[in-house]
Amino acid sequence: MGDIEAPGSSDAPAHHAVLMAVLPSKEFATSRKGMLLIGEVVLSFIAFVCFAASPAAGFVTVPLIEFLGATFILFAYSTKFNERFKGFLWPLMDFLRCVTASIIYFIVSIMAISNYRDGTSRAAGVFGFIATIIFALDFYIVFMELAEFLKQGGRASPEEATQQDKDSDSDDDSD
Repeated sequence: MGDIEAPGSSDAPAHHAVLMAVLPSKEFATSRKGMLLIGEVVLSFIAFVCFAASPAAGFVTVPLIEFLGATFILFAYSTKFNERFKGFLWPLMDFLRCVTASIIYFIVSIMAISNYRDGTSRAAGVFGFIATIIFALDFYIVFMELAEFLKQGGRASPEEATQQDKDSDSDDDSD
């Protein structure tokens, strides 16, 4: 008899913990990368719904694949999954995903607007153009980060670079 608890006494914290494990943290969601990824997920979902409801339903695979890819990257970055698996080149993978998404979204959006006259196809094309801009902005930012990383000679941070430079200077003095 002592094992029976009042209904709902411990359900709320369990549901809250599961929800907080799935959603990105407020810190990540307010960062530039977090806002871009959330924008990519939302725009891809809206474009998916518009394409699914339109006669241009043949283009529905593009926003679906980009929605799933952006959701995976959002989950990986928000849960720090990318830091646990160093074997993948996460920035390069993210860069290639954004470049291909922006090119394909641009092409599909042009085709949806020019070939179909209904409102849902045009709405899908407009959301596709907005998604193109968001994906292009994301790949530009990732490109700039990759370029800075390569300028540093593959070192992770400027502090690490200055520390390694100091260590190499101290070795040269002992000769």
